Amino acid sequence: MAKHPNYVEGFNGSLEELAYAVGNMTYDQTALFIKKLAEDLKRQADSDFAKGRVKLASEMYHAVEHLLKAKERVDVAWSICVPYMNDSLD
Repeated sequence: MAKHPNYVEGFNGSLEELAYAVGNMTYDQTALFIKKLAEDLKRQADSDFAKGRVKLASEMYHAVEHLLKAKERVDVAWSICVPYMNDSLD
């Protein structure tokens, strides 16, 4: 497998299908996915920074910041809709 493949290992669908699947989860789980993605991108940015790739790391840190802000907004959406989801969470 390539260091940075252009597909998700173990997932046979398209990226559009993957995005739909993640977006279709309950918002708390979608927020958790966004957080995990941000954490992994930060790990990669840290590695790039340590290798002297400062411009690349800087852009990735910005992306991480925006992902974490998106996660916060999805958390708010979850707090709004969760009281109405009792039947679907069982």
